[in-house]
Amino acid sequence: VQLQASGGGLVQAGGSLRLSCAASLRTFSGYTMGWFRQAPGKEREFVAGIRWDGSSYYADFVEGRFTISRDNAKNTVYLQMNSLKAEDTATYYCAADVLSRTSRTSIAAVTSHDYWGQGTLVTVSS
Repeated sequence: VQLQASGGGLVQAGGSLRLSCAASLRTFSGYTMGWFRQAPGKEREFVAGIRWDGSSYYADFVEGRFTISRDNAKNTVYLQMNSLKAEDTATYYCAADVLSRTSRTSIAAVTSHDYWGQGTLVTVSS
């Protein structure tokens, strides 16, 4: 199983980025997928998650700036990030929960996810 994240880079505050995560999962459409991030010296934290049925959840700090989506035909999950702030600077990871947990608490938990991508670095300059 492989999760390949891409789309990170350097952007000015207020700018946008779109992250992509391509998954080599046979039954991708049935899995809950998530985006997490980890800043230097901090723990990995939940950003957004999307269930098999398209229902999505976000961390409070997103405040409507990010949108998670999925294209099951392409086995890909996306994270559109707008109005980026310096504090959004982190390595962003996509992850798959093969048990397809449905509660927000489970979706937001690092330990609920079985497979992880390699991470893509997002740097927001102020």
